[in-house]
Amino acid sequence: MNEKNPGINMNSIAPIDNPALLKSPLFSEMSELEYNAFTAFLERSHIKKGDTIFKEGDEGKEMYILLSGSLNAYVNQSDGTQRQLFDVKPGDFFGEMSIIASEPRSATMTAREETEIMVLQGIDFYRIIFEHPMIGVKMLKAICRVQNSWLNQSSKHLSDLTRWGETARRRAITDELTGLYNRRFLEDSIIDRFAHGSIGLRKIALLMMDLDKIHAINEQHGVQAGDDVFKTVAEAIRSQTRSGDIAARLSGDEFAVLLPDTDAEDAGLIAERIRETVFTRKIPVPKTPDSAEKVEIGVRVSIGIAVAPDHAKDSEELTDAADKALAHAKELGRNRVEIAQ
Repeated sequence: MNEKNPGINMNSIAPIDNPALLKSPLFSEMSELEYNAFTAFLERSHIKKGDTIFKEGDEGKEMYILLSGSLNAYVNQSDGTQRQLFDVKPGDFFGEMSIIASEPRSATMTAREETEIMVLQGIDFYRIIFEHPMIGVKMLKAICRVQNSWLNQSSKHLSDLTRWGETARRRAITDELTGLYNRRFLEDSIIDRFAHGSIGLRKIALLMMDLDKIHAINEQHGVQAGDDVFKTVAEAIRSQTRSGDIAARLSGDEFAVLLPDTDAEDAGLIAERIRETVFTRKIPVPKTPDSAEKVEIGVRVSIGIAVAPDHAKDSEELTDAADKALAHAKELGRNRVEIAQ
């Protein structure tokens, strides 16, 4: 064996030669003599299938090493269900943290099948540390390594959950095609502004928009062309709105922007910039639905504006007023901005 770190000679261990025990990370840095000294404190125990080794909340007086079989760790949730935590495989050790921290068990451990474990009593845990400090140091280092590994895995799992949660949240409030907010988020945002009671002291404007003759584009150039138009319009709207504004695609060719702290005059300026930006964009689309040849087209947008509290005292009235202003813009020839009366 290597003199610096002799390790365990698996062919010469007399006291306990169980393969799972020999490969346990608890003994990875121990010499043969240290392994023999440590395992002299262990007691073998048989656990029947379905039996409980310890329960959540029990006093932690022992640590364990799994020799064979399968264990299940879980916690009881407030709704009465059980949340599975982790599985234990042969060679793994567990239960040590209750001894170290003098805290009750944080989970329940049961046997999934006929199981053999080695048990180290808490008093012997500290005897090893005080009577055999070199063994104790190696034991504690092994525990730290395993704990760090679990923490890293938990951290990665939590990071994955966070990313997944953020992705799910964004998908719930955004339009997948354009990346703008969706109708539900816009409507909830309007309702929230009125619910907070700040409307009156601070004005809020709503722009309702409708693209002109989008159905003709779909028929002449194909559905993909229509999608390209929607994405281009979304980019134009985004380029002309501020960080606190809420731009949304409501459905099909309908868009809207909520402008906090904005009066009718400023809302009109923003709406005109959006209209002009959309009007000047040239969008490459297929010449026909099945054609590889591209042509450039332009689109026009009509915009209606309503401002609270000038035109509305609640969220429903604000939306209705902006819709009526939009209808008026379309009646007057489209590709224009109109403010509610």
